[in-house]
Amino acid sequence: MVEQGMFDVYLEGYADLIAAASATGRRLTRAELDERRALGLRAAEAGLGLRGLVAAHLAATRVHWPRTAAAEGVLAAVEQAVDAFAEGYERAQRLAVRREEAARREFVDDLLYGRSDLGRLAQRAERFGLRLSSEHAVAVAQGANAYEDGDPVPREVESALVARFGDRSILLTTKEGRLICIAPGDQDEVLAFFAKHAFTATAGQVAIGRPQPGAGGVVHSYEEALGALDLAARLDLNAPVLRAADLLVYPVLTRDRDAIVDLVHHTLTPLQGARGGARPLLDTLTAYFDAGCVAAEAARRLSLSVRALTYRLARIHQLTGADPADPGHRYTLQTAVIGARLLDWPGERP
Repeated sequence: MVEQGMFDVYLEGYADLIAAASATGRRLTRAELDERRALGLRAAEAGLGLRGLVAAHLAATRVHWPRTAAAEGVLAAVEQAVDAFAEGYERAQRLAVRREEAARREFVDDLLYGRSDLGRLAQRAERFGLRLSSEHAVAVAQGANAYEDGDPVPREVESALVARFGDRSILLTTKEGRLICIAPGDQDEVLAFFAKHAFTATAGQVAIGRPQPGAGGVVHSYEEALGALDLAARLDLNAPVLRAADLLVYPVLTRDRDAIVDLVHHTLTPLQGARGGARPLLDTLTAYFDAGCVAAEAARRLSLSVRALTYRLARIHQLTGADPADPGHRYTLQTAVIGARLLDWPGERP
């Protein structure tokens, strides 16, 4: 229990205020209120509890209550003094919260952009529950709306995570309007849970990077997740959750841009000679490959009859010399179709 004497310094001048109010019935002046606020701020910075401080004011009121006082005037002064003191205390609390939020935001920015000295970054990370000596993975959720720390959606997702996993060295934050979850690399269930709740809350899409070691690994995993979201937008991948580990073929294809451009133009340019251009036949190939080369399913996705789909596949064979139903030709055609989607070729999307 805190000794009453520890509060005395924060009650400086309080007895005089009570005496003045008793004698004249006046209200506190602006300077006197400012002094109470300043004392409240100092008490908060000293780490003292507001409940004990209020109790100390009430105890001092009882001790110094004038015997001949008019109760109304004294109680009005007490109310003003305690209210001003509490206002100063709460102001200090808000300033402390803002400083903590600023420090957290600076840390997140440095962590995800790979800035700052790695050793110092690792020390700062412990303050926020991360141990950067081990592997971490990053999940990124993107919705139609942009989110900031403190918004209802991030708070809702964070509450669900804390309720399910407690303190497991998880950092949930926002960056450029997206929700970000950083978790130990061996706790995939955390990121899966985050993905499920973030997808529901944002009605968007979630990407999960691969676990990577060290502070630089957090950046790498974060960039993988962003890359997966970018690929999803370019390739019309509608899966609610994307894992970078499942999309590694796409960076391989784009690594040599000249080669993929040459493949697309060499393989698919003949489709532009068809009535209506290349787009309908390119969409046919996309649906056919996405359906596992099952003609009936591809026709359903395109709202075509199986006969019409079969005609289109035959026309593709005629124009390109490559038969989509032939396993030997299929790989070249499918790779070229993926490349066309990555390059947005031929640029005729509706």
